[in-house]
Amino acid sequence: MVVHFLRLHVISPATGAYCKTWMYVEFTLEAVNNYLVAVISIQRHTLVFRPNLFRTRFKCYLLYYLPLLCCIMYPVIFYMGAVVFYPCDPAQWNFTLNMCGDTICFLSGSEVLATYDWIVNSGSPIIIIMLANLLLIVRVVKQKSRRQKTISWAKQRRMTLQLVSISSLYLLTWLPTIITGIIQQINPSNYLYGIEENFISDLTYLVCLTLPWMSLGLLPDFHKWILRRVQHITTRQNTIRPTI
Repeated sequence: MVVHFLRLHVISPATGAYCKTWMYVEFTLEAVNNYLVAVISIQRHTLVFRPNLFRTRFKCYLLYYLPLLCCIMYPVIFYMGAVVFYPCDPAQWNFTLNMCGDTICFLSGSEVLATYDWIVNSGSPIIIIMLANLLLIVRVVKQKSRRQKTISWAKQRRMTLQLVSISSLYLLTWLPTIITGIIQQINPSNYLYGIEENFISDLTYLVCLTLPWMSLGLLPDFHKWILRRVQHITTRQNTIRPTI
């Protein structure tokens, strides 16, 4: 939808139903992504330090699969009521701006609901992601020190790089959005709105564009596998000669 708007420089189709659909999909997918990564970051502690906790089927479904299911169902239900069914003034849509002017009705119509959304659905998952990943590194180092084991930073380098990369990605992409959003709720400013609309709001797209490649790049032996595939393709092309 964003690419479609950037290509045409106008919302098409220019209807309130399309704008609500766009906002619902955008907000729901962002919240699902943030909640899933936050819960997985917490579950990683259990997988590292208490792996036997998920051995029984009941505990596995209760403590592993159920939280992940809630991460998907809660944003779907919440934004269905907050975006789709929340009453909107048709005159507020701006069909010349991205996301119809980013005019989310419940954010401007209900201070309580807007504050709840910023704290619970945006701020909290991002803070949990950063703290949980950084705390895991600290716990691993402390546990090895407590057991008087020599810390092999070569072995811990991949895990540390992965966790710090994920935390930094969410920090750089979401923190400006959260800060400007809170400021706009307290003291609205057209100047700040212009900066948020034209620059800051696009930072969040870096998560879905960067995180899959970041995860693949940090997989063990992924670079070696890529090099072997490239060499195999290159060798095969060199051995094939056109016949006349």
